[in-house]
Amino acid sequence: MDELSATFAALADPTRRAILARLGQGQTHVGALAEPFAISAPAISRHLRVLESAGLIRREVDARRRVCRLQTPPLQAAHDWLEGYRLFWEHSLDRLVEVVEREQCGAPAPSLATRAGAARRKPTKPPQPIKTRAKHTRRAAAGAYPPKKPTRRTSP
Repeated sequence: MDELSATFAALADPTRRAILARLGQGQTHVGALAEPFAISAPAISRHLRVLESAGLIRREVDARRRVCRLQTPPLQAAHDWLEGYRLFWEHSLDRLVEVVEREQCGAPAPSLATRAGAARRKPTKPPQPIKTRAKHTRRAAAGAYPPKKPTRRTSP
């Protein structure tokens, strides 16, 4: 699994997201991380193992405690990947606002022919109606199909 997929897989669980939010405040030991959750210590350990394998945290032994620290590079990689989509949607929504404002002012919205590349597109044919259902219905009405056998139902 690539790093980005592992990051998103680890972030898919709300418990792991809560653990990361707590570690965003600073390093802490495993016992403190487990306190707010009503799950067993082995379950917390499994969550930490997933986060560690995704590179989101680092666990170290400090005297008798296991201390966890947040690692930011995988989160930065996920942020960078999502940033391109954020820019796309912002641009799309800005264009939508422009169209709505034009319509409210009474100005005609640009037609498909005025958009870039619209002249190069071939016109498409309208879809043809599907006649298969009507054909089968007519055949059934004419008795072309054998009658259905009654099914035997048993009561519960």
